[in-house]
Amino acid sequence: MRSDLLFRLEEERRLRPGARAAEEALESALAFVPRDATELARLHDAALCLRVYPQSPRVLALAETLLARVPAHVARLADEGADLAPLDDPSVAGIAGVPVAMPFSHAAASWLARRDPSALRVDWDAEDLPDRLAAFLPRLVPFLAEQARVDANVAFREYVDAARGARPDAPWLLERLAALPLPDSVRAELWEAPSLQLVWTPRAADSRGLARVPSPAPFCSDAPLLSRRDVSVAAELAAPPPSLVRLSRSEGAALLDAARAAMAVRYRELPAFSAGDPSAVFRFDVGRGTSIFVTGLDRASRLPLRAAFGTLFARNGVLVGYGDLHAALGRADVSFNVFYAFRDGESAWLYARLLAVARAVTHAAQLSVDPYQVGLGNEEAIASGAFWFYRKLGFRSAEPSLERLARREEARCSASPGRRTRPATLRRLAAAPLLLDVPGETPPLPDSFRLADLGLAVARRFAASKLSPEAFRARAARRVSRALGLDPVAPALRAPLDALAPVLALLDDLASWPAADRLALAALLRAKAAPNEVRYARLSSNHSRLARALASAAARL
Repeated sequence: MRSDLLFRLEEERRLRPGARAAEEALESALAFVPRDATELARLHDAALCLRVYPQSPRVLALAETLLARVPAHVARLADEGADLAPLDDPSVAGIAGVPVAMPFSHAAASWLARRDPSALRVDWDAEDLPDRLAAFLPRLVPFLAEQARVDANVAFREYVDAARGARPDAPWLLERLAALPLPDSVRAELWEAPSLQLVWTPRAADSRGLARVPSPAPFCSDAPLLSRRDVSVAAELAAPPPSLVRLSRSEGAALLDAARAAMAVRYRELPAFSAGDPSAVFRFDVGRGTSIFVTGLDRASRLPLRAAFGTLFARNGVLVGYGDLHAALGRADVSFNVFYAFRDGESAWLYARLLAVARAVTHAAQLSVDPYQVGLGNEEAIASGAFWFYRKLGFRSAEPSLERLARREEARCSASPGRRTRPATLRRLAAAPLLLDVPGETPPLPDSFRLADLGLAVARRFAASKLSPEAFRARAARRVSRALGLDPVAPALRAPLDALAPVLALLDDLASWPAADRLALAALLRAKAAPNEVRYARLSSNHSRLARALASAAARL
């Protein structure tokens, strides 16, 4: 009977026979008492999916009630001495009441320490921790160097406990590190070098099942979920762009907190959230109870050439996935990750809406998928056949030989229904990016353009110069500023010039460009230092001459 109930809940999630059946299953589940962690995880995720894709308002309310009882189930199982280790698995991690243990980055650990210092501690029993701490802790604890440099079996924890007083250990270490007269980048390197394992006990409101963000009116339907066959990326891109709403700074800060927590409870982190700027957060309501949030980076964390954003997806107020968006020169690279519990949902429709949002933000003429997303160094993507998800939505390979391979494989699959592509073939297909041209647009970059080629061209120029990195950047900034008629020491231009000048200096004929193109490039530099990078992304997409010239330099040098 117990298994029957869980199976019934899971079937309601997948088959969606009707609202009344789902309501009856949830009503029965309210009296269900999980005997172990595995049963609890199944109950939790079935209820969570029905909360996200409810057939009726009552299904939504019943699922919410069931999820609210999960912390009590966790506490009861812990009191009974049950093994909670199954709840650490990445596919189910993040259930309310279950701690998360991982080597958080400096940015993530600092945020957790500010958010709730009493919930964060060092895992002193982590394997090989003493050996990793010998080079780190003496900077923070007086006289510890006496033993740490030469002795075995040093009592690092005792030293820290004696030095920190009443402060929790992890926040105290972060405070001591923050007090060192060092740049933030060096502090981050010192913190992350020993891979210090931390244990975080999240609030119930940060858990997978109970975290909520602002959303449109709930969307309930007992119709079948939209499948890939119901989705046209071309139609989504041709439709009027979704409306952008910029959040207030306080709303943006709350959204970034939700994003960071959503990643942390799942043993993940995204730099676009960790280094997010609360004044540069945007919301797109894209239909079916779904919002897509776009987060910009603070100035210190921006990339030199590309505009960088994080994306977070919510349906009926529940976070269902995330990604990042990197755009320059008319091409936008869009990553897409749906959290495990929702992969049977409307992923294709959500991705199509995300592409429309990416286009609205960046004005890119071409959208791309990084090889990692389809399997390069990512066996999970190989196992799931991720290449075909993007392929069936209209993407092509950037490498002509791999595009021919994809077409041959498509023909074989068409001739033999049910045929599965071999993993070895999927790994070959994952060796190049996937591209999709926006209807009605002409991408300024050739398919063969690789950002790495541009970086290598800069590196070769640097080697030929025989200069130090600082002198090389300074010379490039002087040359570019002269060509564009800019003041190289103007405070507003110093950071973007230092970042972009080594790339722009590859353009040997820059000084002879038409005045309009040089003025547009100067405006682009100013936009790089603006409060957010939306205008920069759009100016970069619209500067076709710059894209073509940099692509030519990358291929030539």
